Amino acid sequence: MDRRVLPALALICAAGLAATACSDPTAGHSGSDDATQTAVDPTARLDGVKLTMWTAQNTVDAPEQVIDAFEKATGAEVDTQAIPDLYEQNVPTKLASGDRPDLMFWQPSISTLPFVQPQQNLLTLDREPWVSRLGDTEKSLGVIDGKRYAAIVTSPAMLGVYYNKDVFRQAGIDEKDFPTSYDELLALGHKVAGTTDAAAFYEAGGDKWPLQWQMQLQLTDLGPQWWADLNANKKKWTDPVVVGAIKKYKEKLLDAGLAQKNYRTGTFTGQADALWKGEAGMVLNVTSFQSQLQATYSTAEIDRKIGWFPVANSSATGLYSPDQTNGVVAFKTGDDKRQDAARQFLAFWLGPDYPDYIKTMKIPSVQPSVPTPGGLPETSRAQIAALPKAIGVFQAKAIVAPDTHLYLADMIFGKKSPQQVAQAIQDQFAQVAEAQGASGF
Repeated sequence: MDRRVLPALALICAAGLAATACSDPTAGHSGSDDATQTAVDPTARLDGVKLTMWTAQNTVDAPEQVIDAFEKATGAEVDTQAIPDLYEQNVPTKLASGDRPDLMFWQPSISTLPFVQPQQNLLTLDREPWVSRLGDTEKSLGVIDGKRYAAIVTSPAMLGVYYNKDVFRQAGIDEKDFPTSYDELLALGHKVAGTTDAAAFYEAGGDKWPLQWQMQLQLTDLGPQWWADLNANKKKWTDPVVVGAIKKYKEKLLDAGLAQKNYRTGTFTGQADALWKGEAGMVLNVTSFQSQLQATYSTAEIDRKIGWFPVANSSATGLYSPDQTNGVVAFKTGDDKRQDAARQFLAFWLGPDYPDYIKTMKIPSVQPSVPTPGGLPETSRAQIAALPKAIGVFQAKAIVAPDTHLYLADMIFGKKSPQQVAQAIQDQFAQVAEAQGASGF
């Protein structure tokens, strides 16, 4: 799953969307978005009500179970419409043209949620009955300037290290050797490369987007104030700590021979194949890699072959990474009946239907009171256990998520130095932040 945020997208949203189609269609009346809204009955009859829901092309089936159950319970109709790729670019374009759905999958992070102008376009969801049921990490998502604009229906992806158990056994590595820092992770890589025929890591330079993760691990010691200063233009991506992380990735991993020989052209699917075959000992990636494995192999097969552990710059801690399947937003349409029905759909999804939804999808629960379904691979269970203490990736901390992977790709092909990569990241960050009207830019 590509986790980029395109500069063109931000400019479309900031310059055009807010000025035209993003004007508030409900301005001037209370509608169903005011503080006096009544409690939602998730199964109240909605005969004759029709809702539309936008999804990405690769997630059009994700809401299928809950839609079928909701339609049977209420009599409503929910029509899913797949938006062509790139989803994150085409959605703001459609909104700017005046088109809008009742509901939509959208990444609930502070770097991506603003691109649909939530204050002007979305219903606020602070008072919904399901909010208090979310886990602590999930509660932190979908909120802009203290107001909730997204329902969290799936857990954010977890970033960590997938490893081949056979390769680790050959290298004499067991759980007591699992790293508690990025430097220890690199040392583990040297042990794999020095004692087996496998590459220590598989890097996907061909698909580019996974290149960001090695850098991300190294930025986990930066505290909330550093990110607040970055978002206020008081800190920059060219700071030595960022340049140092890029440089370490290049010199201590790539140049040191810890990646497979074709790391410049490696692919996401190639990662899964190489790890499964033992051609690589480790892969650093998010939960979409888990999904790739589960689409091909059984739980029992995965448990025999593949393990997972969390690691950050100076701790054995995982990272969480929001994506567009985590959040669902509801639009202000000017039609109170449909707006109320959209709220009811979310209350149904995260209320009476939620146990059936996660069982059908075979995914972790976002509600501690609703048990995660059984039968998930050990790798998935390890990620669930690591989530409560996980650290957000920069997409969850920075007001703009630059195309870091593109500039790192330039670096691995010799087109940019680490300093130039950091400067390109900073230039894009500042440009988009200014276009969005962020304070300090």
